[in-house]
Formats: sequence, structure tokens, C-alpha cells
Amino acid sequence: MTVLIAGGGIAGLTLGLTLHQIGVPFHIYEATREIRPLGVGINLQPNAVRELLDLDLDEDLDAIGVKTRQYGFYSKLGNTIWEEPRGQWAGYAWPQYSVHRGTLQVMLFETLIKRAGAGVITTGARATGFENTRDGPQLHLENGDKVTGSLIISADGIHSALRAQMYPDEGAPIWNGRVLWRATTQADAYFNGASMVMIGHDNLRLVAYPISNPDPVTNIATINWIAEKKFGLGENWRKEDWNRAADINDFLPDFQEWNFDWIDVPSLIKGADVVYEYPMVDRDPLEQWTIGCVTLMGDAAHPTYPVGSNGAGQAIIDARVIGARILEHGITAKALMAYEAETRPVTTNVGLANRAGGGPDGVLQQVEDLCGGVFDDIETVIPHTELAAHAEKYKALAGFSVAALNAKPPIITQG
Repeated sequence: MTVLIAGGGIAGLTLGLTLHQIGVPFHIYEATREIRPLGVGINLQPNAVRELLDLDLDEDLDAIGVKTRQYGFYSKLGNTIWEEPRGQWAGYAWPQYSVHRGTLQVMLFETLIKRAGAGVITTGARATGFENTRDGPQLHLENGDKVTGSLIISADGIHSALRAQMYPDEGAPIWNGRVLWRATTQADAYFNGASMVMIGHDNLRLVAYPISNPDPVTNIATINWIAEKKFGLGENWRKEDWNRAADINDFLPDFQEWNFDWIDVPSLIKGADVVYEYPMVDRDPLEQWTIGCVTLMGDAAHPTYPVGSNGAGQAIIDARVIGARILEHGITAKALMAYEAETRPVTTNVGLANRAGGGPDGVLQQVEDLCGGVFDDIETVIPHTELAAHAEKYKALAGFSVAALNAKPPIITQG
């Protein structure tokens, strides 16, 4: 029997590659008719990169991404709050990558087709629900077809139809009052050309990082950036208008003075060809992901705020854990329950920490509250020891502290 995967995004494709690697039959049903490089940039932490390298994707990642060397927080005046090395520069055995989400998805898709054949995925096939039957779980498709398999894995994102069937009263994703504007711009690479930066505070901030290496002559790179502004929860924002092309005049004036000696934020915003706007949303953690032979993974299971670079990375981890538990328990509901028992507590803690401001970016507002972002030496505001402890606490929570990850055995043993 075949494992049926609803969704051909990063989660579903990584699961497909994993199942192919361990010799388990599978089929992916993807809603879109064509896999195209849509979206903007994402970061992949070393714990996720490790799993992609165990799928023999090291050369592919090098070809599409940038090895992130540094991560830093800066006040609204551009003053340095905290900087730390990342990836192998921080002592990890594996790098951290900054990549274009769509390019990563296309790479995973093309690799899967090359390894397993085009017959393992059906596009233009949107999943609408499921049923656990005596003959096995059935995946229901929008065209009326019902496909029976051995297991069903829901990888169909934050608007998952299978999750909605499990929890019909859940409602829409929960908006926290913040709106994000995301884009990429060809711009001068700052610092070492491989640094992720977060500037501002809770009400107004900007995240930026390169997703291409700088041109050796011009120093121009593709810079992925995210501008974020907080609104009142009572304001009638377009909360369900996802990936809407935005007018930069809606937010550019808020960043007009953010021109520092190392980054020109107004020029970065104005230099984008197109900017996309969407609300920052998540969902409440669930008490159960698995019903019979059906389970959730990725954003269908644990959507969280884009803090700490956990979204795509955790989806990759999910795929590998599912594969490992199938190796341990067979293609059974017991394997799905073991996957959930291992993964759900971790993702619940991360999601709640991101909501509560316990993510690594929490220091931005702390500095804003203490001094309005004005200081000559951050040590006079918050001791470096306290900043270091905060950074390490989140790494441990999310499962990628240096010592623990380097010592951890592989999720799936090679061979």
C-alpha cells in the first residue's frame, strides 16, 4: 500500500524524498498545476540543513543558497544590540542557509522527479478531506476522486483541509495585529555579505538577509527583506487577503529615517520590483494531530509566527521523523503516533514562545523599553551575558543548540 501525501510544498516534497530514500511507496497530491518558484526568502537552521544533507542535497543547496555567517539585532537607530556567528562559524557541524523559498521547493521537486520518477506526484489535485475505512484511509480530492492508501500525511499548509475536517470549529488563522511586507531587492551587500539582521522593536521592525552571494565586482546581492508594523487588533485590516501586491506608500514613511552607514532601508524598500503584503498569523496548538491512519505535518500541524527561522525547517524535521518512525514501526498508525509524540511537544513550546515574545527577537523591545534604542555601549543597557543566555535558551527550546545538535545521532541512520 502507498503513503498518500496531501501537499507538494517543502514539507510534502521532503517527505517524498525521505520515503523514497527508505524504500516506502508514496504518492503526492498537489493543488497547484505547476510547481513554480513563488515566494521570497527563508532561513534553514543547521538542524534542518543536516537532514537535507542526509538526503544528499549538499551540492543543490550550495547552488541555490547562501551560507549564513552572522545573525544580529539592532535598535531603530542602527545601533548594535547583539551579534553572533551562525552555522559552521558558530561551531555547528552543518551550515545555515538563506534561500529563496520557491527556488528550494523547485529544487526539491526536480530532485524527487529525477530520483523517483514523474509518476509519484499528481498536480492540480487539491485534497478536501479524508476517511478512515476498513480498507485503509481514503484521501478525498476536489474532483470527487477518493484514493485509498496505507497512511495519509496532511502537508497542505496553514489552510489545511484535513486539519479543518479534524477541527471543524477552529475557524480562521489568528491575527496578532502585525502586518508583514516582503520582497527582494538587488542592493549593496552589507557586512560580510552573509548576515541576517533584525532592526527595530515590537511595533516597527525590519529583517533582511542576502539569498545570493554578492557579485565580486559590484558587491550587489539579492537581499530578502521583511518590513513589519503593528496595528490595533480592532482595525479592519485585510486579514484574509493573502500574498496581496502592496503599495509601499502604506509603510515606507515609517522607515524613512532608517538610513544607517551599513544599510539604507528606504532604498531597499523602493528598489523592490514587487512587494507582497500579508498579516502575521498562527493557530492555537492542537492536542492531537493523528486520527487513525491520518496525521498532520508542517504548517498543517503547527503554524507559528516567522520568528527564529522555524517554519520550513521544522517541516523538514517532521518529514525525517515520520520516515524514522515508519522504519521503526512499519507503515502503521503506530508510526504516526510515535512521530506525533516526539514532535508535537517541541513545536507547541516553540509556537507559544514566539507568541509570548520569548523568541530571539524579544531583546529588541527590551532595549526599546529601557533606553528607546539610544546607547553607546549595549553593556550599559543589558549585559552581554544576559543577551547570550537569551539566545542560547531559544536555540535549546527549538532544538538547535550547538552542543546538543552536534552530539545528537542522525534521525535516519545512513544506509
